[in-house]
Amino acid sequence: MRSDVNHFECRIEDGIAFLALDRPDRKNPLTFESYAELRDWFRDLHYDDTVRAVVFGPNGGNFSSGGDVHDIIGPLTKMTMKELLAFTRMTGDLVKAMIGCGKPVIAAVDGVCAGAGAIIAMAADLRVATPEAKVAFLFNRVGLAGCDMGACAILPRIIGQGRAAELLYLGRSMSGEEGERWGFFNRLVPQAELMAAALDLAGRIAAGPGFANMMTKTMLAQEWSMGLEQAIEAEAQAQAICMQGQDFRRAYEAFVAKQKPVFEGD
Repeated sequence: MRSDVNHFECRIEDGIAFLALDRPDRKNPLTFESYAELRDWFRDLHYDDTVRAVVFGPNGGNFSSGGDVHDIIGPLTKMTMKELLAFTRMTGDLVKAMIGCGKPVIAAVDGVCAGAGAIIAMAADLRVATPEAKVAFLFNRVGLAGCDMGACAILPRIIGQGRAAELLYLGRSMSGEEGERWGFFNRLVPQAELMAAALDLAGRIAAGPGFANMMTKTMLAQEWSMGLEQAIEAEAQAQAICMQGQDFRRAYEAFVAKQKPVFEGD
């Protein structure tokens, strides 16, 4: 998997990719270029099994302040409808690429996590944060609708319809403590322990059955639009596929030998 990116930070160690936006002096805003490069990186990730988990973390004490006011917001006010739709589809494609990348994504959130930054955290599979984290879906505060990059579909499934509506209508910040209480964050940890906590989760996932984890992520996304009978049948098929995998056999043989299984992701 490529780590030689131009518009965000990326390093890969022991099957875990560590990502962060790279403009800490401005609280890590997104630009047209970083949106597109992140979208392409997550799309490519689906086809590369050397990475088993992703940690998207903060840089300089902040996660992301969202779309850059000067590099994105200003130019958007001068675009045609066709150009605007191309942009909004491109940003949505980043979320779709994260959901479809086949690898669990962990957001490690500290400080400001606003606008599109909040969306990136929302699109992750798991979220750990510090008490100092402040998440704001602030589209309403810049004269836009809260229905941005899948927020009206995904956020209610994480924290509930009423709570999501409050954040999307008001554009207010959700504190770290509130985010944990509402279920947006899986856990809160002190700032000094944030990356260690995210790495622990990522390491445990990376050591697990990679193909089966991909199937779990796929079904978590696909079953949103299924009825119960469809979901149960889809899971039966998915599990039957996993039962043909070598990791299933490895787990059985390790159990018989009273050993801990070593999964290889196939």
